[in-house]
Amino acid sequence: MVEPVKIKASDEALKGLSLGFEAQSPQEVLQYALEQYFPRIILACSFGAEDVVLLDMLHRLNPQAASFYLDTDFLFPETFEVRDRIIAKYGVSSEQVIQVKSLLTPEEQANQYGAALWLRDPSQCCALRKVEPLTRILKGYSAWITGIRRDQGPTRANAGLVEWDTKFELVKFNPLATWTSEDVWAYIRTHDVPYNVLHDQNYPSIGCTHCTGPVMPGEDPRSGRWRDFEITECGLHK
Repeated sequence: MVEPVKIKASDEALKGLSLGFEAQSPQEVLQYALEQYFPRIILACSFGAEDVVLLDMLHRLNPQAASFYLDTDFLFPETFEVRDRIIAKYGVSSEQVIQVKSLLTPEEQANQYGAALWLRDPSQCCALRKVEPLTRILKGYSAWITGIRRDQGPTRANAGLVEWDTKFELVKFNPLATWTSEDVWAYIRTHDVPYNVLHDQNYPSIGCTHCTGPVMPGEDPRSGRWRDFEITECGLHK
């Protein structure tokens, strides 16, 4: 792959571009993103509700658009099951749904950092199994797409539809930023998009088996992640 040219637009220009999309549909945001950056753009897909919606939209706009998922070695079986249903439904290849893994196997991590690191220092575990692999794959692209929505929690409330990702140094598109959970599920039902069956079991946000639990009615949608720790993000999004 040719090394992408990463030119940072001014903060003012990106804010203006983002504001211009506020009244537009996610598909219009994605169409612009593809026109500007394909093939140097990729979707981060955890196979959660938002990400399968974006995958469906991308497939309709450009069947050749690529996505990746972070295989931490601790994903739920249901996550792999929906991955396989996605691949079957859309006929995408492994080159389009890229598996990205940590440089350490679980055994190597345990040898270096101690057993069950997620119980003692989940942020370190996420850094090894999520942040480093993400950093590695994003180096090959000029823009990425995420399923962030503003109503997912305080840390995401100010997400722009388009912004400069200072952590990974590329353009970041959040096409669903203005959508609600109801919007997401209406799209899934309308277009018969495959989704993770754990969503039907009170799991609005799904990560690794060790650090994800069900959420009770009235709780913050991300309260099921790292429930015994004062964190709600794994470091992928600032």
